[in-house]
Amino acid sequence: MTTTRTTLLAALLSATAMTSAAYAADPIKIGVVTPLSGTYAGIGQQVKWGLELATKEVNAKGGIMGRPIELIYEDEEANPAVAVQKAEKLFEVSKVDFLTGTVNSGSTLAVGQVAERAKKLIATTVSFADSITGDKCSPNVFRVNAKAGQQSTALAAWLAKEKPKAKVFFLGPDYLMGRSTVAAFKEAAEKVGSVSLGEVFAPLGSKDYSQYFGQIRAAQPQVLYTSVAGNDTVRLFAQMEEFGLLKNLTLLGASGTVTSQNIGAIGKAANGFTTGVGYSTEINNPANKAFVAAFKAATKADPDLYGTDSYGLIYAYKAAVEKAKSTDTDKVRDAFRGLTWSTPQGDKTIRAGDHQAMQTMYVVQVTDGNFKITSSVSGPDAIGPDTCTRF
Repeated sequence: MTTTRTTLLAALLSATAMTSAAYAADPIKIGVVTPLSGTYAGIGQQVKWGLELATKEVNAKGGIMGRPIELIYEDEEANPAVAVQKAEKLFEVSKVDFLTGTVNSGSTLAVGQVAERAKKLIATTVSFADSITGDKCSPNVFRVNAKAGQQSTALAAWLAKEKPKAKVFFLGPDYLMGRSTVAAFKEAAEKVGSVSLGEVFAPLGSKDYSQYFGQIRAAQPQVLYTSVAGNDTVRLFAQMEEFGLLKNLTLLGASGTVTSQNIGAIGKAANGFTTGVGYSTEINNPANKAFVAAFKAATKADPDLYGTDSYGLIYAYKAAVEKAKSTDTDKVRDAFRGLTWSTPQGDKTIRAGDHQAMQTMYVVQVTDGNFKITSSVSGPDAIGPDTCTRF
């Protein structure tokens, strides 16, 4: 009888051990809703590269609490309606633990609502609109990249020094990100003495920007600020050069306007372009040097802000899950609030109140096809006030 009980107990313990081992090996699933086609496909490619490099590194060292990371992709086409459908699929069918990748700011806001209903978390590594961590903030949405206001603070400080009381005209894409970035820089520039002359907004994916050139010429600006991105930037800059609009005009823009993904196609028209940004390959620290080398080895390309912030997100999620000792939404949310973790840019901290990452901001200028850092602004000085009142 004793022998039978001992055998049964041993069998139960063995089964329990096997079940525990199998559970420990179950992947932590991260859904990635990002544009893999269309105007912003280049941005989606950087997101994919950054996530995959960090995931490979983390998995090679045992994953997160012994569990490997699995990335599951869906193409959002930079379209909020499509992003919602794909997010719902990832939450309901793929049963992802967490979601990221959204590029279009409207997509991030829309998917944030899906995440709330699903009782899951989403973090953007790309979207700029201040409202995401401002008046439309969500308890289930985090942003590890710099918002429009942070970029604008750094760029406006540079403008005040280099071109005091500059006359500025604005051209943005006609959707949430474009209007948000224009509004953020307009406010920051006017605070340091610049004069706003006018603004126009072009549909996403515009083929002909020359229709706006007469209005720009008539305003006689010294500075043009634009927040078009991806393939739209290539067309805009080429047409501005063709129509002679770049002569005697300082060109400023959002950090996603000229990146490693489109600078080659833009060519010499990008020379002199200046932006406020949360990342540059020129950041001089050991972590960034190692990251750039690893990124180039894996992709044969330079990382940009999107690839770098996506890479950093995997490590943020790892730190939050390990701090929470769980993938439970409520526990990980609490762990994210106030979290400080290491990235190629240096340490970042998620502000507990609005879920916005705080980081050093840089002003970079394109010189002979390369991005050169000209100045920087500290994280606390760049981030601005917490305006989230929803939670």
